[in-house]
This record gives sequence, structure tokens and C-alpha cells, in this order.
Amino acid sequence: MSIAKVFSRAQVGIDAPLITVEAHVASGLPAITLVGLPETAVRESRDRVRAAILSSGYEFPPRRLTINLAPADLPKEGARFDLAIAVAILAVTGQIPGQNAEESLNRLKRYEFLGELSLDGSVRTVAGTLSAAIAARDAQRILIVPNQSSDEIAVIQNVCALKVPHLTALIAHLAGQAKLEEILPRGAQPIDFAQEGDFDEVRGQPRAKRALCIAAAGGHNLLLIGPPGAGKSMLAQRLPGILPPMTEAESIESAKIASVSHAGFKPTNFGIRSFRNPHHSASAVAIIGGGSNPKPGEISLAHGGILFLDELPEFDRKVLEALREPLENGKITISRAAQQAEFPAQFQLIAAMNPSPQGVEINSLAAQRYRAKLSGPLLDRIDMHLEIPRVPAAALSEPALEESSAVIRERVSAARLIMLKRQKIANAYLSPRVLNEVAKLNPKDQLFLNQAIEKLKLSGRARSRILKVARTIADLEQKMDIDMLALSEAIGYRSLDRLFGSP
Repeated sequence: MSIAKVFSRAQVGIDAPLITVEAHVASGLPAITLVGLPETAVRESRDRVRAAILSSGYEFPPRRLTINLAPADLPKEGARFDLAIAVAILAVTGQIPGQNAEESLNRLKRYEFLGELSLDGSVRTVAGTLSAAIAARDAQRILIVPNQSSDEIAVIQNVCALKVPHLTALIAHLAGQAKLEEILPRGAQPIDFAQEGDFDEVRGQPRAKRALCIAAAGGHNLLLIGPPGAGKSMLAQRLPGILPPMTEAESIESAKIASVSHAGFKPTNFGIRSFRNPHHSASAVAIIGGGSNPKPGEISLAHGGILFLDELPEFDRKVLEALREPLENGKITISRAAQQAEFPAQFQLIAAMNPSPQGVEINSLAAQRYRAKLSGPLLDRIDMHLEIPRVPAAALSEPALEESSAVIRERVSAARLIMLKRQKIANAYLSPRVLNEVAKLNPKDQLFLNQAIEKLKLSGRARSRILKVARTIADLEQKMDIDMLALSEAIGYRSLDRLFGSP
């Protein structure tokens, strides 16, 4: 045959669009031309593939080869197409034994190939394998990947994938001479919910624990304000231990994001809500995401989990302002000259700060200047602001009589289940229309809320945040309607509005 076509997958954000690798051989001086917007690492595949084919005992054709990566207008990056290019070259030159040209072409249509080739023909793993596996499953094709990717793919159900150690093993499989090993899905793994400690280790701070319980149940953003050593970080680190278990869809989306990140995906973390704790010196690209080939930032790596920003006013103001859009929309779009990538970013923001640079005197002029580092629109998007006091020495020495994370998690999970049955999402993500339906107030309570809004000069966004928190409080109490107590408690979690006035 003069043309062979095989399939592979590119990486754009967390998506894996289909790439058709076409190989054409013609008479002429020996040369290999690669077209289809390949970047440097893709262009270098010519040399890797040539060496791998020769090292594996096959012939590299002394003719003119043209390799096209289609669609041509989609930028291609990385070494992920090496395996597909090698298969296309061996197919177009008739080096897959045991089949005629037509049979070989039809057989290749069943597969997708993903992997980097070493010079000796062995196959190395690449980023984004998880997204490619899901896309191949939806396209009803068999994905062939390196051995190292098998643990990553095994977390996905109903995926037909084979692992390949070497180019010769792949050609033997395609020729029907041997079979590659299938990647079998792993069973459900036990999850350690209290990886960062248990709530029964925290002495005192009952109001803070109550606020964290509400935040966990409804997915609300929370700002803790208190002096150094009051337990802000300790409380935040234990929040993942009381969060409801992730659904399969949430687990897969979170795993896809990790798979395309610089750190990669660890199969042992599948189904565990992430807890990201970046330092306050982190850049906007590190927090939001970006780069010439866009990669997810901390807000996307925290998708479905917690983004904890300790010492919130110490973060660069531009970084904090960049959080406003993803806090509202649950996603971030990164645009570059060559491409645009969209990453999910539906995270739960938990932040902590001292009341002032000195850690005390919350009503001083220095405290107001310190708080002024945080813009009103950003604070408006944080559902709950809570002052937490210093814990008395007597409370620190008392015997442990606190609720464990497991007990709190049961209560939180029951409330979340009520939300999912009623509206299919957590209360923090309710649209205005649905919020009006599920958070109706009687005339007396409506008057009370209106008076509070006027007194505190709250915005419309702050009003909706109060209603969402009040709805969560009612769900924790398993009440059908929001009552005055729930509404009062929700308004009480707007500390900064009371101290400084809403923007």
C-alpha cells in the first residue's frame, strides 16, 4: 500500500482529540517529512522512530516518506505520537507480517496508539494517558499504551486497553503471532479520609468546627480570621476528612486534570479529594495555570477538593483577583496565540488570615489597612467569614471529648445526599433560579433578611451566599424549610461585612 492510516490522541487541556497519522511512501531521495503543525518534540520523533525501527530489526525504507498528523490546524506537542508513526511506517512498507495490505489497514482501524519510543524500541509513558483512554473508550477502539501507564488506566471502568513493552511485541500482536496483555480495571480501594489528622485532635473552637461542617456539607467557601496559633491551619487541614465521598464522575475528572499536569496522576489518589496548599509566594501561572503549552494550575488541581490559602493577604493581589472568575464559573480558560485550553476549576476555597500584621487588634487602623489588601469583590465571593479566638490554656489541657471526623462526615454526607436528591448539586453551586425555588422564606424571615442587608450594605451576591448557607444549615438539621435560626446563623458568618461594610 502507498498510504497507511493509524489513530492516536493529542492533548488539549484535559481533552484528547483524535489524531489520524497518515504515512505515504514514494520514490525519490531518502527523506522523511513531518507535517501537521508539529512542535519541536514532535519533529524530533523522526530520529527516534528511525532508530527504534532499525534497533527492533525492521527496515527503514530508503525512499521518500511523508507523515501527516491530521487535523493539520491542531498544534501537536510532545513525543506521544512516536508509536503511531512507527506503526504507520511499518504498515505502509508492508512490514507487518501475515496480512495483505487491505487486511492490515482494516485491522489498524480498531486501535489507537499512544507512547514515546526509546532508541532501542522500548515504549515510554506520556502525559494525558487517562484522557486518551476515556476518549478511546467512547470511540469504541482499543488503546495501546506503554506498560507504565497500566496502573493509571486501571482506575477507569469499561476501557479496552493493551499494554506494550516494546515495538516488536506490538508488531507481533498486530500480525497475530502473539497477544499483548490486557489492562484490567482494579477493584474499589479503601480510602483514608483522615490523612491530615482527625477533628478529635482539635481542642476548643466549637464555632469554627460548626462552620467547617456547614462548609463541607454545602461546598461553601470559608475565610478564617484569628490570631496566630488559634488553630486556623489545623482546622483547615482536617476538612478533607469530613467531606462527602467523591462520585465516580468527580473522581475521573479530577484524575484527568492530574494526568495532564507536570506532576502526573497517582492511581493511589483516585477518589480522594485533593487538598492543595500553595505558598503565598506562588505566581499567577502556578495558581491559575498557563504556560506556552497550557498546564493546569492549583485551582484546577484542587477541582472537586480544597484550595487552602494560608496568610491570604500575603498573596500577590493580581493572583487573588484572578480567582474571582473561576470562583464564579467553576472553570478557567487559558488563551495563547497557538491554542486555547479550558480546565475545570470547581474548588472549595478555604482561606486563613491574621486580623492584622501583628496578629491582634482587629479594629485598629493597621487591621483595616491589612484587610484592604483583599478586594471587596473577592470577599463578596467567599460565603462565610468567621473570627476565631485564641484557645484558652485550660481548654488545651482538658481530656479529649471532641467529635471525630468520622462522626462529622456521616452528618455532612447525609446533608449532601439531601441536596443531590433535591437539585443534583451542592448548595454552593445553585443557580439563582433554583435558589429561589429551594430557599423560599416566609414574609417575616424575608423582612429580617432585608433589614440585615440594608444594615450591612450587602450586595446581591452576598444575599444569595447567605441564602445558600442558610439552606445548607437547614439540610444539616434535615428541615424542609429555612427558619429564622438558620438565617440568623448564616448572616452571622459574614464577619468582615459587619466589621468593614460590604463593597
